[in-house]
Amino acid sequence: MKVLKFGGTSVGSADSIKIVADIVLSYYNTQVACTVVVSAMSGITDRLISVSTEAARGNEVYSQILKDIEKHHFDTARQLISVQSQSRVFAYLKTLFNELEDVLHGVFLLRERSARTLDLIVSFGERLSAYIISQYINELGIDTEFLDARRVIQTDNNFGAAKVNFDITYRQIADYFNTHQALQIITGFIGSTAEDETTTLGRGGSDYTASIFGAGLNAEEVEIWTDVDGVMTADPRQVSSAFSLDAISYIEAMEMSHFGAKVIYPPTLLPVLAKNIPLRIRNTFYRDFPGTVVSRNPYAMATDEAQKKEKAMAVKGITSIKEVALLSLQGSGMIGIPGIASRLFGALARKKINVIIITQASSEHSISFAVSPTDYQEAQKAMDEEFMMEIEAGKIDKAIVETHLSIIAIIGENMRRTPGISGKMFSALGRNGINVRAIAQGSSEVNLSVVIAQRNLSKALNTVHDAFFLSEIKTLNVFMTGLGLIGSTLLRQIAQQEHYLLKNRLLKIKFVGIANSRKMLFNELGISPTAWQEQLQTKGENSNMSTFVHRMKELNLPNSVFIDCTSSEDVIKYYQEVLQSAISVVTPNKLANSGSYLNYAQLKQTAMKAGVKFYYETNVGAGLPVIRVLQDLKDSGDKIYKIEGVLSGTLSYIFNTFTKERKFSEVVREAQQKGYTEPDPRDDLNGMDVARKILILAREVGLALEPDQVTVELLLPDQCLQANTLEDFFTSLEEVNDSFETKKHHAKNNGKKLCYVATLEENQASVRLKEIGQDHPFYTISGSDNIISYTTARYKETPLVVKGPGAGAEVTAAGVFADIMSISNYLYQE
Repeated sequence: MKVLKFGGTSVGSADSIKIVADIVLSYYNTQVACTVVVSAMSGITDRLISVSTEAARGNEVYSQILKDIEKHHFDTARQLISVQSQSRVFAYLKTLFNELEDVLHGVFLLRERSARTLDLIVSFGERLSAYIISQYINELGIDTEFLDARRVIQTDNNFGAAKVNFDITYRQIADYFNTHQALQIITGFIGSTAEDETTTLGRGGSDYTASIFGAGLNAEEVEIWTDVDGVMTADPRQVSSAFSLDAISYIEAMEMSHFGAKVIYPPTLLPVLAKNIPLRIRNTFYRDFPGTVVSRNPYAMATDEAQKKEKAMAVKGITSIKEVALLSLQGSGMIGIPGIASRLFGALARKKINVIIITQASSEHSISFAVSPTDYQEAQKAMDEEFMMEIEAGKIDKAIVETHLSIIAIIGENMRRTPGISGKMFSALGRNGINVRAIAQGSSEVNLSVVIAQRNLSKALNTVHDAFFLSEIKTLNVFMTGLGLIGSTLLRQIAQQEHYLLKNRLLKIKFVGIANSRKMLFNELGISPTAWQEQLQTKGENSNMSTFVHRMKELNLPNSVFIDCTSSEDVIKYYQEVLQSAISVVTPNKLANSGSYLNYAQLKQTAMKAGVKFYYETNVGAGLPVIRVLQDLKDSGDKIYKIEGVLSGTLSYIFNTFTKERKFSEVVREAQQKGYTEPDPRDDLNGMDVARKILILAREVGLALEPDQVTVELLLPDQCLQANTLEDFFTSLEEVNDSFETKKHHAKNNGKKLCYVATLEENQASVRLKEIGQDHPFYTISGSDNIISYTTARYKETPLVVKGPGAGAEVTAAGVFADIMSISNYLYQE
């Protein structure tokens, strides 16, 4: 014998009921004995509550609502029942609706709706659906009877959530089935008292009904047919990557249901647990899927690799309670005083306040607990009344209340045998800037619960789910401003590497938001790194940096990274806000780190405090590992004596090309035409870009230098730098050719070459044109390469040298890409 229960969505329409009947027919045709429990049609229970509420208010609109409910049932029956049987079925339905109308009219006249009356009113939902379904299945050739569960399920008179008298109920179920051989279609949710008063078993009580019948009949299995593929690792409405579990234990299921999992109604498990009857959750609309089995030993017969892998999982599910209030009792008068907890929870019990979780400091200085937000005011009042004398004496503080909080819980029987579970959970939350307000774990170690800010609930669920279930699939949510040469190159590089990253690093870099100076686009499902231009053009909205940052924060996605590929001062103003929102920042924009030292230090400190990363490797050497090498030297205890660098690809090209008989102005014009310089070469030749880079390196060493403390030897006289037009500039530049020619020949005659070098030595930073000898590592530099040398305690005789292309979209984008990968490694570290 199997007991099949079909929920409201499974019987929500005539088409759905036909699917249900087909499932029942498949059991009948394979000679599997079964009995069927059904809920009210989808939405009907809520509508019955609504119609009774309006009647109690004296609002005549209740009559129209009732007519709509009646029409819905008759329309459904008309689609299912043959014409020759409709008059009989309609007559019975009309009898039920007349009875319901009389009850509602009484409520309307009295302007009163008691709990007992409400139970009677909502019972019509199951009575109507069960009768229609029984008559339809009967017409399919199966001997079927309609069973009103009030005939066999006896309860107390706690209307709304009645308690079942199991001894009497099981006896009545057995007696009834001994004399009724037909297939029974049973009303879920309802029972009756010994005085034949209608009661309900609480919302979700149809599952409970099925479990009661399963236990009463000693069924082989109870199947709960719903609209999801069994018990999932998390709520799929909040965690899109959630997946179904093959099996869980009774204990795991009870913990999940207590902490918000809606698939299983909590009391449902008690009858089947007592009789050791497996419970299976299945999908009415995907019947080939086996669903999830809930049993005492769910993997006793595990055979395939997937089942064995699932059996070994420490965490089976992540669930949550969306809104709770956290109350705390604290004070020095609690320390070492017996009976404080007893008085506290006794006071709450007398007010019938349910406590969800409890946590107490080992110092005994405080006790915190979570309750439903509807109960916190009553709980606060009860606490203050119970400890009034201690509060007046200053030994205990008044009750502290925190609202707008949520609970997230990880659940699994294997947690008790697996070290590091709590560390993994807290690390994942911490790396995403999610603060934990309270922690609770029972001695059984089946459940670990934390209280967090409600605004972070979705982010926390996805973060923890990724940490425990999707370690193979890592997603980095990226927001990027600046879609020019560097930004567009980065998108292309990531697109080209997408398959490799998925296959070899199990990483998905998902662009959620992009923006340029004109338009911005958001898509939580991801923006294509190959078709982004078309998507931005057709779906983008007007760009606004403040709105972009606000939207990014509002989405509050886990493992988020903000990339600034602009050179804008307007964007860097938002770095602080972004980092404070637990979003890492990657940028080739050097303005933030080369402005005031205070701003530089604040950004570093904010990133550290928020537990996120602020990476800017490309600020100095584009794709060259300049900053990372320096940080590694410092972190490993080396002492930095001197840093020298040719830090401008433009100036490197100019002085490497300024040889033989070529004039300096000709070399500069050629560099501009080839795109090596900025459109106005003075932006390179004024030395300020190089000064910013050596300033950043000085700060990385630990020096609190300001921009005006970098000595810059100007390459050009004022008449060149202050020329009104670009052509005026080149005319003025021709006038200083002789000066540069003299410098070139002087260097050559001494066996040296000219290099524009940034130097950090003895806490002094400078930028100047130098003559470099053949014994210097910079002598061999060519083209537009950058080169940096570190003279340290360990690299004293032979400096450590980093050399290579230091400019260009390809290498700069690659450097940004490398920083993104570093953040991925940090966020997903075990």
